[in-house]
Amino acid sequence: MNQKKLTAIFVPAIFVLVIDQITKWLIRTSPELQNKILIDGWLQFYYTKNPGMALGIDVLSTPVVSSIAIIAVSGILIYILKNIEEATVGYLMCMGLIVGGAFGNIADRIFMGIIGDYGGVLEGHVVDFIYFSLQIGDWTVFPYIFNVADIAISVSIILLLIFNRRFFITQKNDKSQSAESLDGQVPNSDSKVNPTGSELS
Repeated sequence: MNQKKLTAIFVPAIFVLVIDQITKWLIRTSPELQNKILIDGWLQFYYTKNPGMALGIDVLSTPVVSSIAIIAVSGILIYILKNIEEATVGYLMCMGLIVGGAFGNIADRIFMGIIGDYGGVLEGHVVDFIYFSLQIGDWTVFPYIFNVADIAISVSIILLLIFNRRFFITQKNDKSQSAESLDGQVPNSDSKVNPTGSELS
C-alpha cells in the first residue's frame, strides 16, 4: 500500500485517539476540573458519562450501542483501506480524524465499565466534559456535552462537506481525465499525416 496514504489515515487517527484519552483521563482524575467555568456564560468543563449514543440519545442498551459502534467503525476502516489507492490524501486525513474519534469513544465503551467498576467490557460510558453554556433567555444554544473525539468527528464531516469536490476526486478519475485529454490530441486513425503535418485523405 501507498505509505504516504497510510500515514494520512493513521497519523490523524492516532493523534486524536491519544489526545482524547489524555483529556478524558485528566477530567476523571482531577475533581477541580470536573465542573470548572472557562469563559463565564460561554464555555465550561462539566464532567458526565454518556451510556447511550451521540447527543444524549438513549434508546438502546450500552452493550448494544457499543457493539454497533465497533462493527460500524471496523466496516468504515476496511472500506477505506480497500479503496485507498483511489482516495485523495485530504479525504484520507478527514477519515483518519473520524476513525480516531470513533475509536476514542469506543475505548471508553470497552474499558470504562471496568475502570469505573460499574460494569464489564462493552458496558462503559463515554466520558464527556466540554459544554457550551451560552443561553438566550431560558434556552441553551447547544445543550449537549461532548469531548475531543466528538470535535474531531464533527470537524472532519464539516471539511468533507465544504471541500467535497476536491476531496472526492480520486486518482482513477484523474487518470481517466488525462487519458481523455491525450485522446483529444491523437489524430484520427483513418487519416494519414505527411511530414509537413498536413493530413492526407
